[in-house]
Amino acid sequence: MKRITLFLVTLVIALGCLGQSAKYQDYITRYRALAIDQMRRYSIPASITMAQALLESGAGTSSLAVKGHNHFGIKAHHDWTGPVMLRDDDAPNEKFRVYAFDEQSYEDHSLFLMRGRRYASLFNLSVTDYKGWANGLKAAGYATSPTYASKLIQIIEDYNLVELDQEALGKKNYPKPQTVIHQPQTTITPSATPAAHSISIRNKNFYIRAIQGDTYASIAKEYGVSERKLRNYNEVDKHYQLKAGDIVYFHKKQKRAEKIYKKKYHVLQPGESLYLVSQLYGVRLKTLYIVNKYSPDHTPKVGDYVRLR
Repeated sequence: MKRITLFLVTLVIALGCLGQSAKYQDYITRYRALAIDQMRRYSIPASITMAQALLESGAGTSSLAVKGHNHFGIKAHHDWTGPVMLRDDDAPNEKFRVYAFDEQSYEDHSLFLMRGRRYASLFNLSVTDYKGWANGLKAAGYATSPTYASKLIQIIEDYNLVELDQEALGKKNYPKPQTVIHQPQTTITPSATPAAHSISIRNKNFYIRAIQGDTYASIAKEYGVSERKLRNYNEVDKHYQLKAGDIVYFHKKQKRAEKIYKKKYHVLQPGESLYLVSQLYGVRLKTLYIVNKYSPDHTPKVGDYVRLR
């Protein structure tokens, strides 16, 4: 009987670990681009950013993350003028920062570290020294838990988050891109539509995929931006209606595609247009006409090779 009980306890613990692992992996997949982008712009190890987000937000399941898009447990002190959420922490009803969307949380986390005097010494460390950063964050008082640094280090090592640092530094070995690049599945059908928006990065621009029922007006309201600007950024007029799977950018698209697409092409698939290609690669439609030397009235056809940069 004791052996059976011990087995059941062990099984429950193992299943719990598997559940957490799956939850962590899902979070890493969803937010890795944000962590990598922050490292490239602010020299904060992506592994540290991701480990802190996982630990502080419970892999995105905490009430702060779900309701307030706060993934790093940053409190609202006297210098914070935005909305707040009350939560018991070191003391009852402490104020925590609330953001409009997840990307703001990642950006504010980087700025919080950069602007905080007590974190200044961290930026003298190598961006690959995740152990130094973890111990430095604890020493500077980011969290009160005595095991905070060791927890961050364990998460980084358990989930191989140094891979994010290598990607940010361009040191990860990826398969060489093909001479011809194409993406046959460019839209998401309603049945495959995710339950919620997930912010991603493409060509230095943040975007989401529209889900069933989205409109430019509803997205503008959700993220606190102008509908007119959203339509302008995505090069559509006031009559265009969003479809599930459409890409919606939050800033004006770049004048050229990313460097990896130099001398590369996209092969037009059935149902694709130049506009769709411009959305897929985050580049302005006008650029595609210029680099391909198309006339304003040119209509591409299936099988055409579209130069991207």
